[in-house]
Amino acid sequence: MAEILLSLTIIGVVAAITLPALTGNINERTWNTQRKALYARMSQAIVLMPALNGYGTLTEDENHSVTADTAAETFITEGLSKVLKINNICDSEHIEDCGIVAKLTTINGSIIDTPTTLKDLNVNLVSVSWAYANGTFAQSYSAINTKVAAFETANGESIIAYYNPKCQSYMGEFEYIIWPKLCVNFVYDLNGNKGPNTMGKDIGVISVFYPVDSSVVLLQEMKTNGNGTWSQAVESCRNLGDEYRLPNNDELAAYIINKKLIRNVYTSWSSTMYSGGRPYYMWDIGFLQTFGSKTAGSASANCIKR
Repeated sequence: MAEILLSLTIIGVVAAITLPALTGNINERTWNTQRKALYARMSQAIVLMPALNGYGTLTEDENHSVTADTAAETFITEGLSKVLKINNICDSEHIEDCGIVAKLTTINGSIIDTPTTLKDLNVNLVSVSWAYANGTFAQSYSAINTKVAAFETANGESIIAYYNPKCQSYMGEFEYIIWPKLCVNFVYDLNGNKGPNTMGKDIGVISVFYPVDSSVVLLQEMKTNGNGTWSQAVESCRNLGDEYRLPNNDELAAYIINKKLIRNVYTSWSSTMYSGGRPYYMWDIGFLQTFGSKTAGSASANCIKR
């Protein structure tokens, strides 16, 4: 009897140690599968939509206070729901009825309130200005601070939509300007209000740029690696694994826009995402070089997992 009790005790200890890891691995595989399936469905839906801008009514008074805002809700009801199976749509006052949680955990473990407006997601999405280093070019951009809307898909995902009805394509600018090009940013929860409600696990982001011929970006894992010149960037990313690549402009833009949800994990963004005096709304792909040069200086490469 003593030997049996000892054996059961050992089995119990081993199970207690290994079971959480096994459960975690199963959850990770499930979330990865769900994430890829959702991205595929959203990408197909966006392709089938007409221009993504112009939905809803936006009105503000002389003090720039919003007096009417149906933009995000109309985008879902009159646009997205025509090409994507949606079970439930919730306005900005009732997003919890679509399974949206009040608080979420960022990638680095900080707990924040779920953003409920475009400005709350990223202040620069509403108003920003920039100028070229030589002072000969200046431009500004502003948008009304739209409220969010939410919906539940037929597959059980809860999704909150941050919509910019004034989004546009390239404006003839010299370098890539992020903010005006974002049409809609989706923050999804794969299992509704069930836990862990954490970015990178059951919660993630899909960003959509340009009103026509749209670019749909799934915000994936990013790692910083190496230290060298521009020409070494590709090799530096591949050294992390075959699935790692240099991000393109839209992929980097998705990270910048959703910086609040990532919670400044990559702190170099705020100090090095500029060149020649240009602010960090503009970005060179790959290595961040001194004054935008692809030959001078050295820096770490930001690599994404695809």
